Amino acid sequence: MKITEVKVWFVEGIKYNWTLLKIHTDTGHTGVGESTNWPGSPIIEAATRHVGERIIGLDPMRTDFIWTKLYRDLNWIGPFGASMCAISGIDMALLDLKGKALGVPCYELLGGAFRKKIRLYANYWFTGGGHNVEDYAKQARRVKEAGFLGLKFDPFAHTNYLYDEDLSSNLELTPAQQDLAFEVARAVREAVGPAFDMMIETHAMLNTQTALVMAERLAPLGVTWYEEPVGPENANTLRAIRERVKPSVPLCVGERHYTRHGFRPVLEQHLCDVIMPDITRCGGPSEMKRIATMAEAYGVPVAPHNPNGPLSTLASAHVCASIPNFFRCEFMFNDVPWRDTVITHPFDVRDGHLHLSDRPGLGVDLVEEELEKHPGIRDLRGRENYYV
Repeated sequence: MKITEVKVWFVEGIKYNWTLLKIHTDTGHTGVGESTNWPGSPIIEAATRHVGERIIGLDPMRTDFIWTKLYRDLNWIGPFGASMCAISGIDMALLDLKGKALGVPCYELLGGAFRKKIRLYANYWFTGGGHNVEDYAKQARRVKEAGFLGLKFDPFAHTNYLYDEDLSSNLELTPAQQDLAFEVARAVREAVGPAFDMMIETHAMLNTQTALVMAERLAPLGVTWYEEPVGPENANTLRAIRERVKPSVPLCVGERHYTRHGFRPVLEQHLCDVIMPDITRCGGPSEMKRIATMAEAYGVPVAPHNPNGPLSTLASAHVCASIPNFFRCEFMFNDVPWRDTVITHPFDVRDGHLHLSDRPGLGVDLVEEELEKHPGIRDLRGRENYYV
């Protein structure tokens, strides 16, 4: 069996573009994957096309060989970023292809299932209102009524993912912004009750002093974790946060850590309580499984970061099924209406869980005609609050 073609689609998502792909072989076997990342999604699309060309003629069943070859071949341009996103999508598609060729679900290839009901937490549930107490509380109640057992949000929302045009604030919060963030978080906690998971996201957009102040202030609300209080660049800064934040405020990092090598210092130095590798960034399902095994040795649970497209969700769920130290998986509560139409089988989400099927591979194929109806946005000014 040889790889003959890798097709790539650039598809509009809810707040940024998805990069989806399909590997074809000379025997007719195929596999689908996703390499979504942003901002700069056209860079990811181009990287995925290029990396796809590099695997033509290879045996798709040699998944670890192909991963290692691509990692070593492309390491000169950095073992992270666009090239690793492309490798992640290729790895996902290869695992799907192998599962379909062998007639087994991906979780069987990853060691078998500990569970087939994957507990989710909701993100992007707050898009129907403004940054105020009433709208957040109202929408949080909808998440609970839908059967979810947890949610995540950024109560600070003081800048966007592109840091706007003004960098002079140095990632501070004014006293009024601090008060608003606390009141919004308190309103959400009161809306969902004390037993509900409540993850607080900072997007690494607070400076160290501000992150510490807000962690202290939010602690009485019982946060499930405090996410990315600093960026991924410096483990020593994360250590400084960890040493000063109360033990009752768990820290979660990892959406911008690439491969097992990026997670190694975080785990070795016991700098966080939960890790959240992103399957379309960290190296794909094969690498996420390796990262999870590393984390298990340090007693750290895994909660995959997953604000991406439908294949990312399914692949993350297959890894979650196969590891003993799974905690929660992220799920986009509000999404584009075509999320379930671009795949052959819609998600089975009930009672806050994604229920995995026994279908081979990831359990779905891509519906190409539907993908082509929703081309990705390339104009930076194309849509408000869209991160091209």
